[in-house]
Amino acid sequence: MRIISLCPSNTELLSYLGVIDDVIGVDDYSDWPNLDHCKRLGPDLSIDIDAVEELNPDLILASLSVPGMERNVEELAKRGLPFITLNPQSLVDIAEDLRTVGKAIGQKEKGEELSQHFLAYIHQYKIITNSIEQKPSLYWEWWPKPVFTPGGVNWLTEISELAGGRNSFADVEQANIQTDWETVRQKNPDHICMAWVGVQTKKMKPSLLKKREGWLSIKAIKQQNVHVLEEEYYCRPSPRLLIGLKKLAPLIHPKLFPSFDGKDPLLDRD
Repeated sequence: MRIISLCPSNTELLSYLGVIDDVIGVDDYSDWPNLDHCKRLGPDLSIDIDAVEELNPDLILASLSVPGMERNVEELAKRGLPFITLNPQSLVDIAEDLRTVGKAIGQKEKGEELSQHFLAYIHQYKIITNSIEQKPSLYWEWWPKPVFTPGGVNWLTEISELAGGRNSFADVEQANIQTDWETVRQKNPDHICMAWVGVQTKKMKPSLLKKREGWLSIKAIKQQNVHVLEEEYYCRPSPRLLIGLKKLAPLIHPKLFPSFDGKDPLLDRD
């Protein structure tokens, strides 16, 4: 098949399903795995649909996981191009997407197998964290100014709970929230997780948090529980979230979970 992916999480799904060599075009932000053989089609919010059409794809994986992507979907439909649209907001949604895409590309058994392993891995964490009585609060910073953080309707609320914590903004029934530094200060989180979208970890400086008004009083800063995390493991609704979970859990509960070994729970199975 000739497949096109219009966002990083879709591209990663295709890689897990073992068909990355069939992918002929991707958005500009897809960066895993090696995609040197693919044509770049523009940012995920403003895909060059003319370039997509010229590639004559058999299947296009579109997405609605970020506001603004609906423009791509509308244009694909208008031109009669072959596509499916994914809109994952939860971990179960990601498992279902593995099945959906696997079936669409002729890898139904592979998709089902990966989906089952994905859910089984999550269940292992649920068994451990269900017994934790004191669950520390986590503030996730997706962007510093204006401040954006995930709300209750987001996979990071689930990841927080699976790691034995709780998202400080889980009570807001939205996927993505714009807030401010003062509100975060009032939340007084036990941990701060910095995962700025599109920014490499080496460019994020935790020292900047101490310069925000009143933030020296926040428990996470006083207790040195500020974690600089890779956005590709936390900000994209793909199976790589399991790598993020595996890394986060020992940071929150070092006595309950083993240190992060860098292995992918789906790709590095025994």
